[in-house]
Amino acid sequence: MYTTLFEYINSRISRPLAENEISILKKSFVPQKVKKREFFLQEGDVNKYMGFLVKGSMRKYSVDSKGIEHIVNLYIDGWWVGDRESFAKLSPSPFNIVACEDTALLTLTKSDSVEVFSLPAMIELTRQLDENHSFANQRRINAAISMTAEERYNMLLSNYPEFLQRFPQHMIASYLGITKETLSRIRARSVRR
Repeated sequence: MYTTLFEYINSRISRPLAENEISILKKSFVPQKVKKREFFLQEGDVNKYMGFLVKGSMRKYSVDSKGIEHIVNLYIDGWWVGDRESFAKLSPSPFNIVACEDTALLTLTKSDSVEVFSLPAMIELTRQLDENHSFANQRRINAAISMTAEERYNMLLSNYPEFLQRFPQHMIASYLGITKETLSRIRARSVRR
């Protein structure tokens, strides 16, 4: 499991991890398994762990007053999982995070994160991830307020084609902010072209 994390970090930083950094990462990240449909985080709880998803998939969602699920994030292998605000502020999370498949994670506690995120390699990685996250959020907000459902679907297909293989249609629809029926019509039109 650790090899996957180290390869991930090394592929995104300007120099390979140093031996002391590898040692700190190994002692700080703890392997965890989450079975399909099992919660990693439940609404109202404090997000005590950030996770690096080694294998599997998860979704982060909120539930509105009518009981409708709204998916905020989908996660697959090689992605970071958690509610960053809840983790940073130790505040109750408005989100649920649940495994969509049997999942293997490497988790990090708040106290261990202080040492880990002070490592030069992790400072560089965090800066890149924050930048990428900001760009992705900006694109997603713009898509939600200015694109048609079909344009949002095509953007998802272009940026994250693996989502369509890993997640059922109703989850993709929720992530896009559309109904299952609308997604079916869009996919049918796409196949006919």
